[in-house]
Amino acid sequence: MGQFDGRAALVTGGGKGIGRATALAFAAMGAVVTVVDLDDEAGPAAAQAVQDQGGQALFIRADVTRSAEVEATVAQAVDHWGRLDFAHNNAGITGSWAHTADYDEADWDRVIAINLKSVFLSMKYELPHLVKQGGAIVNTSSGAGLVGFAGLPAYVASKHGVIGLTKAAALEYAKAGVRINAVCPGSTRTPMLEGFMGGDAKMEKLMSAASALGRLATPEEIAAAVVWLCSDAASFVLGAALPVDGGAVAQ
Repeated sequence: MGQFDGRAALVTGGGKGIGRATALAFAAMGAVVTVVDLDDEAGPAAAQAVQDQGGQALFIRADVTRSAEVEATVAQAVDHWGRLDFAHNNAGITGSWAHTADYDEADWDRVIAINLKSVFLSMKYELPHLVKQGGAIVNTSSGAGLVGFAGLPAYVASKHGVIGLTKAAALEYAKAGVRINAVCPGSTRTPMLEGFMGGDAKMEKLMSAASALGRLATPEEIAAAVVWLCSDAASFVLGAALPVDGGAVAQ
C-alpha cells in the first residue's frame, strides 16, 4: 500500500525531465497521475512509463499558457479520476542567453508565459478542486529564483516570480487545507539543460562546479523533494522555496 493510494496527481511539463520523474514518483507512492505536456511523443511515453511500472496514468496535451486549455485539462483530469489531490506545476523553458538591454522582447514574453503565467493559470483552476478535500501544490522555481544569474534575465525574473506567487497563494489557502510550496532545483540533467549546454563539456563542468557536491542533480532527486512536499511528512511546510541544488545557493 502506498501513502498516496486513492489520490490523484497532475504534473505539467510531465513528458520529460523533472516532470516525468515526478509523475513516476507519484505513481510509485500509489497515486493515479495526469501527465500534461505539449509534446505528443514525450507526454504519452511518460504516461506509458507510469503504466509499465504498474501505475495508472492519463496523458492530456495542452498549452499551459492558454487559460481555456488549462481549465479544460484540469476539468478532464478531475472527471477522469474523480478528484485532484496533488499538482506539480512544472512546465518551463530556459529562454535565450543575452543581457537585459539586448534581450528579445518576444522571447521575454514567451519565457514569462511558460514559466510564470502557466503556474498562475494552473493554480487558478486546480485550487477549487483541491479545497474540496485538501491537498498540496508544488511549483517549480529554480536556484535562479533565489539568486541572480547574468545573461538570463527572463528566466531569473520568471523563477523569482514563481516564488512570490507561491508564497501569496500559500497564505491565501492555508486555512482551506491546501499546502503550496515551491521547489528550487539546481542544475539538473534534463533534456532542457542538455539542450542549453549543447554538448559543451566545459559548460557542463562549469555548471557542475556550481554545486558543492560537484555534479548535476538527477531528475529523480528533484522528484523526491516534490513528492515529500506533498506528503504528510511535510504537513507543517507552507510557502517554502526549497533549494534542491547540492548546496549551490549556500556557498
